[in-house]
Amino acid sequence: MNPTTISHFVRQISNNSIKFFNHNDVVRRCFCSSSSRSTKSTGQNSENQNEPLVKTLLDDAALGFGPMDEIDGDDEWISSPYPQGAIVNPKQSQAMKSLRPKVNPGDTSIILFPGQGSQYVGMGADLLKFPAARDIFDAASEILKYDILKLMLNGPESKLNETMYCQPAVVVCSLAAIEKLKEERPSALESCIATAGFSVGEITALTFAGVFSFGDAIKLVRARAEAMQLASEMAPGGMATVMYRHDTKLNEALKKAKEWCLDKGIEHPECSIANYLNPDMKVVAGHLEAVEFLERNYREFRIKKIKRIPVSGAFHTDLMKPAVEPFQVALKNVEMSEPYCFIYSNVDGKRYRSPDDIRKKLPEQIYRPMQWEQMIQRMYKRSKDIEIPKTFTCGPGTSLKTMLRDINNRAACACEPITA
Repeated sequence: MNPTTISHFVRQISNNSIKFFNHNDVVRRCFCSSSSRSTKSTGQNSENQNEPLVKTLLDDAALGFGPMDEIDGDDEWISSPYPQGAIVNPKQSQAMKSLRPKVNPGDTSIILFPGQGSQYVGMGADLLKFPAARDIFDAASEILKYDILKLMLNGPESKLNETMYCQPAVVVCSLAAIEKLKEERPSALESCIATAGFSVGEITALTFAGVFSFGDAIKLVRARAEAMQLASEMAPGGMATVMYRHDTKLNEALKKAKEWCLDKGIEHPECSIANYLNPDMKVVAGHLEAVEFLERNYREFRIKKIKRIPVSGAFHTDLMKPAVEPFQVALKNVEMSEPYCFIYSNVDGKRYRSPDDIRKKLPEQIYRPMQWEQMIQRMYKRSKDIEIPKTFTCGPGTSLKTMLRDINNRAACACEPITA
C-alpha cells in the first residue's frame, strides 16, 4: 500500500489522529505489497478466504513481531540478508521461519533527517515547485503564528540561527523535503525500513514514521525550541566541532576549560562531549567561556582543528536541563501511533521499543550526549557480502552524507541527499 501524501494530512491538520502514513506493518508493506489486505499493528487481519495457505503463513510469520515489540533482535537483522522488519518471532517453529521472505537489503532504504546547524538563508526555495511542500509551509506557519517560509527564504540570518526559530525551520523544511523525495524517488518511501534524525531531526523522523501527527510535531518542536532558547539565555553557551589525532588530550582540555571557568567565577562550569560524530571527530559544548578557552588553546592539547557551530546554546549538556520539564509536559499531551518503520534514538544509538521508551528518551536527548556514531554503526552493520540499504537524507544541506561517509563509507556511497 502506497504511503498517503503528506499534503493530504496537512489539509486535515486539526485532526490529531491523522498521521503521515498508514500504520500497516512494515513487513506487509515492504515485502508483501502484492496483497490488497490491510493489517493493523496488532497483527489482526481480514483475510481473503481464497488466498493460498502459503501466502497466509508468510504473512503470519512476518507479523511475528511488530516494530515496537520488546525483543533483542537488532543484531539478527543487521547481520543477515533480511531487512529488520522481516524478522519473525524466535518462539515460532523453524518451519515458519523458513517461510520468511528473503529480500535484498540493497532494495530497501533508510531515511535520515538533519538537525540544528544545517540551516541557511534560502533553504526551502527548491521545494516551492511542489504544491504539497507549499501546503506544509502554510500549515506550519498557521500553527507557529509567523511566516516560517519567509524566514527561511529571506532571513535575517541572525534570527534564523536563534534556537526558537531555527529548530522549527529545520523540521518543517525537512518534512517538506519528503514531498520532493516522494516525487523523485517514490520507491524510497515504500522500501523504507528505518529512519533517524540528528538532534531535533529525531522529531522529524518520528513524524515521518507516523508516531506524531503533523500538528503535534510542530507544537512539540516549538515547545522544545522555546525551552532550549530560554535555557541558553539562563546560561550562555556554545558548541564546537573538534577534530583530533591519536595523541589528542581531549579530556584534559575539557578539564582545563572547566578550571578556567571556575577562575572566572562561574559556578558549576560545564564543558563536555555533546555529540559523538565519528572516530576522529566530536562536538564539545559548555559555557561560552569554556568553548572560547578551547578555541584559544587547542594546540596545547594537540587538537587538530576546532570550529564553532552556529547555535546559541550548549545543547546536549547539563546546561539544557531546565528545558526538559517544559518539553516533557508538551510530550505528555501528545498521542502516539505505531510507526511504519523502525526509528533510532540519539540517546543510546538503539531503536525505540515502545511509546514509553519515546516519552523517556526524547526529553533526555535534550541534555544527554548524542550517540550518533554508535547509532549509525548499528543501523548499517552488515557483513561485507551483504548489500547496504540505500540512504536518503531529507532536509537543508548535505552534512549528513559527509558524516555518514566518515562512519560507514559503504553507506555513504549509496546515499542521495534530497536537499531543500
